[in-house]
Order: sequence, then C-alpha cells, then structure tokens
Amino acid sequence: MRDTLRESIRMKEFRISDPRTNDRIRVPEVRLVGPNGEQVGVVRIEVALRLAQEADLDLVEVAPNSKPPVVKIMDYGKFKYEAAQKAKEARRNQANTVLKEVRFRLKIEAHDYITKLKRAEGFLQSGDKVKAMILFRGREQSRPEQGVRLLRKFAEDVAEFGTVESNPTIDGRNMVMVIAPHKNKSEVKTEQNAQRAANKEAARSARSGGAPTADAPAEAEAAPAE
Repeated sequence: MRDTLRESIRMKEFRISDPRTNDRIRVPEVRLVGPNGEQVGVVRIEVALRLAQEADLDLVEVAPNSKPPVVKIMDYGKFKYEAAQKAKEARRNQANTVLKEVRFRLKIEAHDYITKLKRAEGFLQSGDKVKAMILFRGREQSRPEQGVRLLRKFAEDVAEFGTVESNPTIDGRNMVMVIAPHKNKSEVKTEQNAQRAANKEAARSARSGGAPTADAPAEAEAAPAE
C-alpha cells in the first residue's frame, strides 16, 4: 500500500513537471511560435489550436509565466523523446567526467612546466576536468599573487582545450584552480545562435516599444551562419 502511494506521488510530480499541451492550455490568448520557430504573434487560443491541428502537430506551452503564455506548434512526442535522450547523454557525460590533478611548485623549471601542460591538455582532450594545484613551501605562502599569475598563465596555455571553471583559490597550504574541457562545437554553436536570436528579438521589441501582435506579425530571423 505504501509503495503504491509513493508511486502515485511520483506520477503526480511527473505530470506536474510536464508542460501543458493542446486543450490543457486554458487561457484566452497566447503568444504563438510556429513549427519552424517563426514568431506568429499574440492570437486567441482557439486560433493557435486550429493551426496546430491543421499542421497535424501539438500545441505546447513553453513559457507559462509569460504574459501572455508562449506556446509553440511542435511534435510533442518527438520533443519528449529528444529531451530524454539529451538528458541521458548529459548524465552519461557527467558520470564519465573525472577530475584529474596536476601539481607543480611555484618555482617550476620550464621543461617540467611543459610536461605538466601537455598532461593537462591530454586530460582535457579526453573530456576530463583538470585541477591545477600549486604546492607552496615556506615563505612562498606569503606571495599568493605569484601563484595566481602562474595559474592564469597555465589557463591561457591550455585555453585551446578548456576554460576556467573555478578561479584560483587558497586551499590550506596550496592554491587550486579547476579547468573544464570545452563543449563540443555543435553545442557551442547552438548556444551562440540561440543567444544571438534572443538578443535580436529583445532589440526589435525595444525599438517597436513592445512585442509583436497578431495584426502585425513579426518576421522570423534566422541566426547567422557560422
């Protein structure tokens, strides 16, 4: 009985987290986005539902807290499947990410530095994070700025393969900095294009003094090709 109750609660939580779709969207007006990302504008919910039905697709509420809520015409089944696959891939990548440690002294010889640098580059290329650690000795602890300079140089030298995730900080007698591998190029490009599109939409709304309406639909703007 208790297991059944827990399962029922989990199912309710799952349903609550799902976006509203089709006739579950019970508001008079919505801001409609077409199946290809084009901005249709503010329309009556009946119009949005009819357009989704005519396209043999679903109407999905993607921004319920907006005024009015933003909805998009899409294949909801395909959307859920792709979202689940992305979440699965993200969990797998997170599980596979290892924090590798590279230690060196404040007064390090050039050839030793190059060796540590190559090792860190190899870790980052393999998709692992790198924890760069400076081991202070004696009075070196009174000169933390030298450690910061060395770690920043290290970050610049591996910038082709990773980016600083946490800046240099004191950890006991040591100073540490974490460098994470770059995302793959497709993810970076997608994020950049999405940001450009959002910036253009915000600028256009600011110039017009408000968001586009159904009477004057906004033309969709494609992100510039890389």
